[in-house]
Amino acid sequence: MSGVRRLGARWRRRRPLRTRLALATSAAVALVAVGVCTAAFFVIRYELLHQLDLSLTQSATRVIQANRGEGPQILAGECRYLSAPACAQIVPADPAADPDEPYLLPVSTPVRDVAAGEQAPYYSNVERFGQPLRMLTTPFGNGQALQVALRADPVDKGVRQAAVLLAAVGATGVLLAGLLGYAVSRAGLDPVARLTAAAERIAATRDPRHRIELPPGPPGRQDEVTRLAATFNTMLGELEQSVTSQRRLVADASHELRTPLTALRTNAELLARGDRLTPTQRDRAAGALERGIREVTGLVNDLIELARDEEPLPLLEDVRIAEMAEHVVGTARTHWPQTPFLLEVEAGAADAVRPGVPARLARLLTNLLDNAAKFSPPGTPVEVTLSKYGSGSSTGGSRSSAGGLRLTVRDHGPGIPAADLPHVFDRFYRAETARALPGSGLGLAMARQIAHAHGAELTAGAAPGGGALFTLTFAPENPPGSGRT
Repeated sequence: MSGVRRLGARWRRRRPLRTRLALATSAAVALVAVGVCTAAFFVIRYELLHQLDLSLTQSATRVIQANRGEGPQILAGECRYLSAPACAQIVPADPAADPDEPYLLPVSTPVRDVAAGEQAPYYSNVERFGQPLRMLTTPFGNGQALQVALRADPVDKGVRQAAVLLAAVGATGVLLAGLLGYAVSRAGLDPVARLTAAAERIAATRDPRHRIELPPGPPGRQDEVTRLAATFNTMLGELEQSVTSQRRLVADASHELRTPLTALRTNAELLARGDRLTPTQRDRAAGALERGIREVTGLVNDLIELARDEEPLPLLEDVRIAEMAEHVVGTARTHWPQTPFLLEVEAGAADAVRPGVPARLARLLTNLLDNAAKFSPPGTPVEVTLSKYGSGSSTGGSRSSAGGLRLTVRDHGPGIPAADLPHVFDRFYRAETARALPGSGLGLAMARQIAHAHGAELTAGAAPGGGALFTLTFAPENPPGSGRT
């Protein structure tokens, strides 16, 4: 049995899903059709026999009423004909009381038992005159039994005709079940077939721009297969975006690395001929080589972090945003001595705490400050403001506030042109006015990635009175009424 089961499972695995669904649907419908026809056959057979038995009962009642007090004898013997009345005979319990004339119907021990009152009336099938008969044996009284019989071949013929007709209906039902099963499997799996074709086409062409055509209709009324196809289209869109982003990253990285690598190669070749250089030229080439190595190293590190697409948060800890901002601003003052950095921490925000990775949050703010300082004219300040927003406020170091946290960095430079504003966080994007300035165009992209990883939102816009304004918004740490402290 286990071998047969394994063979059946192997056969099912080798058949296409459409074939298996068609066979399953056809088998189910065919089983119902055959079951209905079989049940109908037995119902028809029972009803025909029941009608014949009712006729025998009525005949026996008439005979009993018309022949009360009669002794053993043959009362009627014309049942060999279809239109004739039932054959009837009276049989005593004692064989010694039988008449001299032989009985037309068979007399057996059960018949004598009915005459003696030892057995209940019963129906039986007998053969006489070359024809099948249906016979009823019932008590007649005075130790006698009455036997009445009618021809049963019309009933047999009707049963056979019903069997042939129902067999034809069942066969037609099985055929229709097969056709319907094929149609159902074809219609039901058509979206799956389109999905499979799209997946195969994408695997062959490596082009995720293909989509599966969906039937019209509101999304809430779509079936499961259509929703699967819609989900697959969504996945293809995400894949297309990821592939496009990856290709753009590779292309931009190769473009950005070409210039510093060329400079490194030139300076290295120049230092290789150091005997022809003066000490001043040698020092200048060595300094340029060191700066180039540092630039390429930073660019490669930035590319590695951006290529992850998701900011890793291996070690979360509670970060006091005000202390982190003060440290980063102090470092920026050292790196940009010609730019004043002003830090303002509003009331309620000094003790604000958010979970995160301190080094990554510091990198985010450093990138914003470097960007602001790069575009600020010498002597103009870069203003950093940390404030609370929303309904809550923090007191005495409590962390149960429901309000959010906002950090803004504002410069007084030329600002961001409206055409460049949607692209300031794109990788390697640099506005026309920034092409001559140092940098790779990755700082703001990395800043937004770090912000998203920490559940914050980083936006850019124009500052009142001129300049650029970058806003880092942290959502409320706890919902109102949480009571966490």
